[in-house]
Amino acid sequence: MSGLEQPRWPAHAADAVQADAVVGVALMKPLVLICSQDAEFYLFLSHILEVDGFTSEPAGGAKEALARADEREFQAVVLDCGPASITGSAICARLKREPRTGSLPIIALIAPGAENQHLDLLKAGIDESFVRPIAPAKLLDCLRAKLALTKRGSNGFENGGWLSCGKLEMKLDAHRVRGNGHEIHLGPIEFNLLRLLLEAPGKVFTRDELIGAAWPANIHVGVRTVDVHMSRLRKALKEASPGLAIRTVRSAGYSLEELDG
Repeated sequence: MSGLEQPRWPAHAADAVQADAVVGVALMKPLVLICSQDAEFYLFLSHILEVDGFTSEPAGGAKEALARADEREFQAVVLDCGPASITGSAICARLKREPRTGSLPIIALIAPGAENQHLDLLKAGIDESFVRPIAPAKLLDCLRAKLALTKRGSNGFENGGWLSCGKLEMKLDAHRVRGNGHEIHLGPIEFNLLRLLLEAPGKVFTRDELIGAAWPANIHVGVRTVDVHMSRLRKALKEASPGLAIRTVRSAGYSLEELDG
């Protein structure tokens, strides 16, 4: 991975980045820079990250990574290290020297045949490294730990990934929701909407923020569509967890609140 050649990224990768900027996803989702010369690897990894609530952008090498860091505020870097003549350690060292990227956690994914890069990566200041193949959950857990995502929001993630408010509970890794001890069956959109609301009960989330949390970045979502899904979610909570309510704030958005009494 030399950083000299620019990979031909699929058009929809750039479209997704632009869509994120339009709906404000970067404000809600941790933005990860994937430094790789392999476009297929980027697409695979970006999909894994997106499903788990991250968003990503590609860079071919250190020069492009630094250029993107001038334009966007990244929270982490994933470095694809293959058995190339110029190793990932050189890119890692360059990023660690620069003020705008030096504090970012950098995670190396070392391809088979490039295991000898491990020591050089440590010397370059790598924060974590794994030899591929790696279980996606292991990488995601590492990212969450490095970014302290288990402590974000006023509600926090506890007990292996539970979110709760009143008698409503959400098990993140199992995609399960319970109200008053009873299962609540939600579609993927409603689940993601509720997850965002549960992360900060009482906070008013705009429709753009809700879109960024619940829908893929490359899909256009209208205001009416958001309102329909919020209505479905409100009905489900009213039936299974009557102590909570989704409040509509005119011209602002929605919030999740506990009812008095």
